[in-house]
Amino acid sequence: MYGLYSWTPEYGFSYVHPANRRSFEWLEPLGKVFEKIDETDDWILLRYDEQQFKVSRELFKELYVKPPFSFGDVVEEAAPEAGRSAHRGLISDVFWDEAADKARFQIVEKKRKLKRIFEAEELRLA
Repeated sequence: MYGLYSWTPEYGFSYVHPANRRSFEWLEPLGKVFEKIDETDDWILLRYDEQQFKVSRELFKELYVKPPFSFGDVVEEAAPEAGRSAHRGLISDVFWDEAADKARFQIVEKKRKLKRIFEAEELRLA
């Protein structure tokens, strides 16, 4: 299950497990898509790339459309510019474009995160 966790420090830290507060704040979760991987009575466990966070279930908003790619998927650029080889790498970041109601993606290529953010249509599984 995928969703958004629209937390900012202004909400206070009661929504984030004490063990995860600093790293969750550094992640700046607003607008990022998380994968919900577990839940207990008090907390849900969210994954973002290679990190996991325990957070309160109150702010989690499920996405009803699963993003076409997820963390760690190997993808390549579907139609690179003429004369340039296609970017190819791992999905490292998944962002949610609220206005367009769809996911956008950032990739790591040869251990370097590309600055460019890709639309789903610009990528394909490699």
